[in-house]
Formats: sequence, structure tokens, C-alpha cells
Amino acid sequence: MPSKIVRRNSMIHGQGVFATAPIRKGEEIIEYKGKLRTHAAVDDEYGGNDTGHTFLFILNDTYVIDGNINGNTARWINHGCAPNCKAFVIGDESGNPAKDRVVIEALRDIAPGEELTYDYDIQVEGPITAKDRKLWACRCGAPNCTGTMLKAAKPRTRKPAKA
Repeated sequence: MPSKIVRRNSMIHGQGVFATAPIRKGEEIIEYKGKLRTHAAVDDEYGGNDTGHTFLFILNDTYVIDGNINGNTARWINHGCAPNCKAFVIGDESGNPAKDRVVIEALRDIAPGEELTYDYDIQVEGPITAKDRKLWACRCGAPNCTGTMLKAAKPRTRKPAKA
């Protein structure tokens, strides 16, 4: 199946991914590829990285896909506050977290020439500082743009204890 996307310069953030042919709502566009690494290994290598630019995709509680190593075009898809795509983690049927994968799917019809975006959903604990907002700035240009890729972490729900 020929690719319907291409990487090129983006007004959002340096490089981006653009449709070269119509993409239908619900269509799987590309799988996010890269080296499978543990959270600890990624933290050791990139911890303290204050560039606001990584190609890391959290796969599950154990693993991260590092698009810096053997990554594909999917790593260039930018964040958007009004995204036309969504990233889905597909769990391995046998339950092996090392075999989970990420696919990017169209949320709506996408026209040729349109840049692909998805919500990175980067959640952080504690307050989001002005420095954090600047470092993780969003330049998607959507009317509802929050100005940052960061979100306050969702509160964890507690289950009642069983007697």
C-alpha cells in the first residue's frame, strides 16, 4: 500500500507530516516505530533534558518507544490542540507489554496538503510553571490552542477497599 504521507517543513514546529492523498476518518495512517526501551533506560539517557523536544512515546507501564533510534516518519507528527489524528496503544493479545504497539489513526477526513497532528496528552504532576509552558510551547494555531503541550495530571481514582 503506497504511503499517503510525507515529512516536510512545518509552521508548527520545524518538521511535520502532511497528507499527500485523501485520508479517510478512521483510517490507520502509520505505526509509531522506534527502539523499545524501559522507562528507567530512557530516564537515564534523557532525564534532565530541558529541550522540550523528544521522540519518546510512552507505550505502557514498562516500555517507551524511542523514535530517536530506528524511528520512522510518525515521530515527526506534531502536537495539535484541535487534532485530526489520534494515537492508539494496541495491547498485545497475549498480554506481553513488549509487543504492544502504537498506531496513528485519522479522527476525521484529511485533505491532501493538510498537516497531521495529534494531542500528545503530556500530563505532569504538580504546577505547570511559566518556564515549562515556554519549553513545551504549542504553536498549532488552533482557535482553542492552550499555548502548551502540557496538561495537569488527571487525578487518580481510588477504589473502595473490600471488607
